[in-house]
Amino acid sequence: MDTDQHLDSFLTWAVLVGSLSANTVSAYRRDLIEAADFTGDLVSADSAALGQWLQHLLRKKLAPSTVARKLSSLRRFYSFLVERNVVTTNPAAKIRPPSAVFHVPYSLSVEEVVLLIEVWTGETALSSRNRALMELAYGSGLRAGELVSLTVDRLSLNDGWVRPLGKGSKERMVPMSKPSVKWMGVYLDLWRSSISGSRSGKTVFLTKNGNALSRMTVWNIVRSSALKAGVSSELHPHTLRHSFATHLLEGGADLRVVQELLGHSDIRTTEIYTSVSRKRLSEAVEKYHPRGRGSW
Repeated sequence: MDTDQHLDSFLTWAVLVGSLSANTVSAYRRDLIEAADFTGDLVSADSAALGQWLQHLLRKKLAPSTVARKLSSLRRFYSFLVERNVVTTNPAAKIRPPSAVFHVPYSLSVEEVVLLIEVWTGETALSSRNRALMELAYGSGLRAGELVSLTVDRLSLNDGWVRPLGKGSKERMVPMSKPSVKWMGVYLDLWRSSISGSRSGKTVFLTKNGNALSRMTVWNIVRSSALKAGVSSELHPHTLRHSFATHLLEGGADLRVVQELLGHSDIRTTEIYTSVSRKRLSEAVEKYHPRGRGSW
């Protein structure tokens, strides 16, 4: 078997056995094809060749976190080959990832979120859909992928819970806010059935033609909301998730609880949001406290 055949086998395994999400598998495919193009033959590549590729990526100004992810793809691929006795050792195992630079996520104020959400009044089918989507994105901190893949059977409006499928098809239970329950009920009961083709599946959020929303459509809804509300037009769906986490921590929520709500496997990912909260606390003291206005 050549590299292409081994790559196809690995990707098939990732889908059928590894229970990895479509986005993760697509990322593996891109990363490994890039590595194969650079090294010539991934199966026979050694640590030095792989290291040269990663250094090449860093010289191209790729973020250290992106390069680290590509290294992770290599490690997973070679582990697969080792398990099947295609190679004897994993040449990527001992390569150290570059130091990741964690960027503080941008989040909105509570007032900005309210403006953003309330531009959708629910007077039409699509307006009620957008309102329900925005309420759920902020009220439960769902990712864009979780929103577009959400099915009706994963909603429990009577109990106020949603069961999104996160990364790696991992399910979690997240409570819904009262406004989210209200607007989801409006959308499902009064408007969803009026959207053409909505009888053809269980997907919650549909286009006007009855198809499941794409991630790009979710992005466009958020951007349209921002433009209508006069909030920064540089927003993306994850901004609502960032705001969900930040506002919980600012309100006194336990970090471990927020980790579980977000579906983070590593609490260090959740800890990034604490720096946002600390920054806002510092700004509040500087702005409002008599000793914080440069009067020392």
